[in-house]
Amino acid sequence: METLRYFLFDICGIAAGWKMEDVMEEEIEVIKGTVGPEDHVICALSGGVDSTVAATLVHKAIGDRLHCVFVDNGLLRYKERERVMETFERDLHLPVTCVDAIEQFLSKLKGVEEPEMKRKIIGKEFICIFDAFAHDLEQKLGRKPAYLVQGTLYPDVIESCPPPGTGRTHSHTIKSHHNVGGLPKDMKLKLIEPLKLLFKDEVRQLGKILNVPEGFLKRHPFPGPGLAVRVLGDVTKNNALDILREVDEIFIQSIKDAGLYDRIWQAFAVFLPVRSVGVQGDQRTHSHVVALRAVTSQDGMTADWYYFEHKFLDDVARKICNSVRGVNRVVQDITSKPPSTIEWE
Repeated sequence: METLRYFLFDICGIAAGWKMEDVMEEEIEVIKGTVGPEDHVICALSGGVDSTVAATLVHKAIGDRLHCVFVDNGLLRYKERERVMETFERDLHLPVTCVDAIEQFLSKLKGVEEPEMKRKIIGKEFICIFDAFAHDLEQKLGRKPAYLVQGTLYPDVIESCPPPGTGRTHSHTIKSHHNVGGLPKDMKLKLIEPLKLLFKDEVRQLGKILNVPEGFLKRHPFPGPGLAVRVLGDVTKNNALDILREVDEIFIQSIKDAGLYDRIWQAFAVFLPVRSVGVQGDQRTHSHVVALRAVTSQDGMTADWYYFEHKFLDDVARKICNSVRGVNRVVQDITSKPPSTIEWE
């Protein structure tokens, strides 16, 4: 870093005048120049930091011509729908419509085990929802929205597509993010992605300037495909989603109670497609295994696993096995990125 600093500032004579406020003003001008004075825009809100900051930025640029939609696809965390909608209404004052699409998503995912296929299906179904939402808006406004705002970040682009400017049409796809490689080619809405050249830490800086509540900005990242990439295999089997929600809630709440939440980049539980023999009470059990993962990172491109005290892990494992029916074993993922990705699928 010091070598790079010396080259840029001392040898090249570049001034360190770049500020996040400049990025905000530039993006607002780009949005205004892209969206016509009478055009309306849909924003896909996930409840995460990225889409929320993107929505707030676009709202600042075009005002009430932005129409936000939050989709409950059945792959959300414990009480996520209620918590997120309350935050949008109470703290962010964004116009948000909630769409219940649980059956639509889970019926399409039934029997699907391959991770890339799950991501592709989810991306396609999201676009179907947004197209239908755009049609409904057209009936009300007399004008069909032409654009879709997404909170795509630079790491999403890197992991899903060839590097920009290379001229290459193929590269090693690490995973197709639902809002990049997972989008269908025939989608009707044109994309606006104001954050696609930023990393997560920069998005949080931008959100702070836009007065997004700090508690919201500090939320751990949550993948666009939701719990579909935290249930290994078919998400509709073995009551996996409900079990995972309970386990994840216990893990995250324990982290918060221990005062560790802000020290960790991302923490979550994973439902594994295996069963193990155990003994609970006086009975033999043959139940599910879950994994706990927590990492530290600066930008999500690399990550190190977080070292918990043994007593913390012991307490969490006991609480999970005693509280969540169908789980009799808890393991911890202690792999960094690379060689692993942060998410399991």
